Amino acid sequence: MTRHRIVPERSRLWADARSSLHPIHLETAGLTGYLEVEVEGSRLKPDAAVSAQVELEAGRLRTGTELYDHELEHRLEIERYPRIQGTVDEVRSLDSGGRYLVRGELSFHGVTRRVSGEVTIRIADDQTIEVEGEKEFDMRDYGLDPPRLLMLRVYPEIRVRARVVAERVRE
Repeated sequence: MTRHRIVPERSRLWADARSSLHPIHLETAGLTGYLEVEVEGSRLKPDAAVSAQVELEAGRLRTGTELYDHELEHRLEIERYPRIQGTVDEVRSLDSGGRYLVRGELSFHGVTRRVSGEVTIRIADDQTIEVEGEKEFDMRDYGLDPPRLLMLRVYPEIRVRARVVAERVRE
């Protein structure tokens, strides 16, 4: 397998929640980790072992609104659970266009759950792999109750989208 390092400044995470008043949006860079894959032409090599780990400091989750950010920091218990971590242990091709089913685990707020979802994997060049995907999560599955602030009610479903750019590690 060939190791690729996730480039934090080129990788991004977006999350969108709904509330009774308006949408809540956050965006951050700073994803770290690695991908270990075998590439064959412009695709992943079929049936080859795959390993990946993606991490994000929970403190990077910011909406830009002081009230929301304070509540987010409080609810996420950032000092107790400073990192969000995802691992991948299975990748299966869905078509010839670069769509894959990915399975692994997500650890968030002290809870680890099996997750799966579709991603698009693009071999940009012989050094760079780009992965994009989107998934909806229910915060209650990770031990978080949806916040209520005065008249504002936040719904438990959060849509998360990520773009990971990884560059081959030189040996």
